[in-house]
Amino acid sequence: MIIESIVTTQAFDGEVNLAPMGVEWGDETIVIKPFLETTTFRNLEATRAAVVNLTDDVLLFAQGAIGTATAAVRPAERVRGVILAGTAAWREVEVVSIDATPPRSRIVTRVVHRGSAREFPGFNRARHAVLEAAILATRTHLIPAPELQADLARLRIIVDKTAGPREHEAMTLLERFVEQKLAGGAG
Repeated sequence: MIIESIVTTQAFDGEVNLAPMGVEWGDETIVIKPFLETTTFRNLEATRAAVVNLTDDVLLFAQGAIGTATAAVRPAERVRGVILAGTAAWREVEVVSIDATPPRSRIVTRVVHRGSAREFPGFNRARHAVLEAAILATRTHLIPAPELQADLARLRIIVDKTAGPREHEAMTLLERFVEQKLAGGAG
């Protein structure tokens, strides 16, 4: 089963990377599948550790999808890494194996520590819609513009009906990013 998470990794110099990512979830093993050219892959290959954060903060997913995510963090307990301050639960993981077959790696990790800070209330329809919009924003180079715009418009209706302020902010951020990408801007 794929679970949407924020994977945090750290470079040797201490720089933190936050990446929204669907991971193959298991009680003892989690498989992380970053693309080879990403900071997440480089950090996992170098440090062999990460934290898989479960959060309902879709603004972090949106920011991470377009490369602007920053958040308060605290040190992990058992691995070289950080836990998102507002996360509901987390898994600290160590790399067991790396398959770096292009274009996307398959990194099998072992859960070495787990924790929870608060109840995870789940996702309402707006949060699900923002997650889908964040995924679309990472695929502007793969999906034809009319299809992308139609999908975002459909998701916007859901957000308008069921969102709170943070979800509205996240959706607007993603829409603007996609508009800029489709117009040929840097985003």
